[in-house]
Amino acid sequence: MPSPIDPFTSAVELAAAVRRKEISPVEVADCYLGRIDELDPRLNAFCHRADDDVRKAASAAADVVARAGSDDVLPPFLGVPLPVKDLLDVAGWPTTHGSAGARKTPAETSEPVVRRFVDAGFVLLGKTTTSEFGSLPFTESEALGISRNPWDPERTPGGSSSGAGVAVAAGMAPVAHAEDGGGSIRIPASCNGLVGLKPTRGLVSNATVVVEGLATSGVVSRTVADTAAVLDVLAVHDPGAWWSPPAPRGSFAAAVRTEAPTGLRIGVLTDSPIDGISVDPACKAAVDVALRALDAAGHHIVDTPLPLPPTDELVSAFTTIWNIGGAGIELADPDRVEPHNRALREAARAVDSWAYAEGVLKTQELSRRIVEGFLAGFDLLVTPTMACLPPLVGAWREGVDDHPLMALLNSYPMGVFTSVFNVTGQPAISLPVHQDDATGLPVGVQIVAAPWREDLLLQVSRALELAHPWTDRRPPVG
Repeated sequence: MPSPIDPFTSAVELAAAVRRKEISPVEVADCYLGRIDELDPRLNAFCHRADDDVRKAASAAADVVARAGSDDVLPPFLGVPLPVKDLLDVAGWPTTHGSAGARKTPAETSEPVVRRFVDAGFVLLGKTTTSEFGSLPFTESEALGISRNPWDPERTPGGSSSGAGVAVAAGMAPVAHAEDGGGSIRIPASCNGLVGLKPTRGLVSNATVVVEGLATSGVVSRTVADTAAVLDVLAVHDPGAWWSPPAPRGSFAAAVRTEAPTGLRIGVLTDSPIDGISVDPACKAAVDVALRALDAAGHHIVDTPLPLPPTDELVSAFTTIWNIGGAGIELADPDRVEPHNRALREAARAVDSWAYAEGVLKTQELSRRIVEGFLAGFDLLVTPTMACLPPLVGAWREGVDDHPLMALLNSYPMGVFTSVFNVTGQPAISLPVHQDDATGLPVGVQIVAAPWREDLLLQVSRALELAHPWTDRRPPVG
């Protein structure tokens, strides 16, 4: 019998329906588990399923709802399913980090981000696929197989939060955890027609600071309201963290319900920050769509350039840090690590501590230069999310037999606009404002704000969502 629940319902709406006792968390869990049964064999979004755990957690949530009185305050997402990207530990589940060489023993404890999800009432729905160590924007690995885009299964869904993007786009989850160290929230959001926000560096803490703060957790969702409400769950002061700001002064969900100020200075960047990479016309068209809407809303489009450093400085500083992305991961069989990651590990080991410290300092200097120029020039910056449409499955493999690091070079068009803002630590969001006429594929636009201005970023994103609605779009598979 078909489920009475629309699997494309937003997480906020599902949570409200559960609180009103219109639907049961058990019904919700069964709906999404059924969707996974139906669609995942073709799309490969999930790498670990624990259906018994899911149903047990859903049943416990249903008991809480049944006992609750009209005045009781329930967790904000009680009974709403959410999968976790397979880079974070969940107690009792294995963490593969997308690697055939990783240990498969169950984790003893959950990461702080996962605990915040559970405290907010989410029912953990399993773990989603990722590229090995999250190093590529494709998931096509020996360990986890090929994850495919529900808009066109011959194309990648992006990554490294590949399974997260697939799961939400295809209606196998209402919202999904994702991580972003160079674009891994925003890239799958663009490829799959979703909303993906990378928060300000440090706003969302975890057990450790990953790659000097280049990486952070968040979610992919269908709506700006969902992204804002989940950010309220994640952006809490963490006194045990290496660095953690005070709790935000106001609710991000409330900010979305408030109109953005008018007259903002809107900067534009449509040429690649790295020399030699062309930008697909469809990606520039997405920027045009956003700019027309922002201009009509009373904002000022300015031609002030973003003060980007030369390509060699930017790439060198970023990769010095980013090469250590797999550090600290316990491996059962290092020989089964994929060739490009073996090459990255070798490159990282070849950098002595003095050179690494110089790289960290250089990255901070470049970040300051860019952010100070940003603040002087504009309030928001609009760019394509990617320089290309979602590539075909296997596109990253060209030349890798001769040079394993060609896997990364082949991926540059996907991350060229996003990775800059991992360096600066600024909040940046991908919004699916456009659809390519020729292919029917979604195309994201990236909007960047000043550090700690997620509120403004979300307000403007909501205005674009109203101007160019995307929540009713459905991929062919799903």
